[in-house]
Amino acid sequence: MLRVPGKPNVTGTAFGPQFIVAVEQFTEPRRRIVHDALARRMLPPATRLAIAACAWNVVRNQIVTWSERRFPGLWGSLLCRKRYGDDQYVEARSRGIGHVVLLGAGLDDRAYRGLTTPPPQTFELDLPDNSEYKRRRLVSIFSRVPPHARLIAVDFESADLSTCLGANGFRDDLPSLFIWEAVTQYLTETAVRRTLTALSRSAAGSRLIFTYVRRDFLDGTNLYQLPAVYTQFVGKQRLWHFGLDPSEVNALLQEYGWAEREQVGATEYRQRYLEPLGRQLGVTDVERFVLAERTSA
Repeated sequence: MLRVPGKPNVTGTAFGPQFIVAVEQFTEPRRRIVHDALARRMLPPATRLAIAACAWNVVRNQIVTWSERRFPGLWGSLLCRKRYGDDQYVEARSRGIGHVVLLGAGLDDRAYRGLTTPPPQTFELDLPDNSEYKRRRLVSIFSRVPPHARLIAVDFESADLSTCLGANGFRDDLPSLFIWEAVTQYLTETAVRRTLTALSRSAAGSRLIFTYVRRDFLDGTNLYQLPAVYTQFVGKQRLWHFGLDPSEVNALLQEYGWAEREQVGATEYRQRYLEPLGRQLGVTDVERFVLAERTSA
């Protein structure tokens, strides 16, 4: 999607969204969708220089305009997605959730920017190159990986997640929050189901938030005004494999002891985040966010 200057040669795809969140920090606080002072610092030096130029409104507006022309609704949707994840993170912590598990952690920095105090024990799972890059950035920022976090290198297509988590001190008898953001589309259905099987051992009351790409986009039935995204991720590179129809989500979750509590997309993003702030950003419904709760153990 958005190509970021200075992007390192890692297998992750979190740099574009993190760039968008970092640019958002130049928006005045009362109209800001996501508040994340760490976003810029998680990115490589050349990208941080590019972000600095966005302090000028004319540069920032040109970048957003270019994004909207090529990827209509993507910029606003990524910001709203991040905000929804932040809101659910804070809500889960207020309900006494203990562990937080990031499945495909990318550059998610919620555990480091003071959304909750004290920070929860956090387990961050990602591909080896992504985990190593994040480790270096955290050491650069904090002089070490903060002690409440465990960075765990895994491949979701082959790893035994329960074993990986257990070996790093995760307790499945405690209610946990699992964050699976912008990952499922990159996996095969087998890997998605393997992950859900591992999560089926979690304690009752645990929460899962995850995004998915709509199946009608992956099969080309509806491109949601995003032909460039389809060409790059589905056609040319064939990076996206798994999708769902909104009506299928709860049935899939129920197979593994989870129940859908909420599903949000473009309509909810406008109502919750854009309209109250007076923001005119477009949003797309090609990707949706789901909140689920563990109903049995």
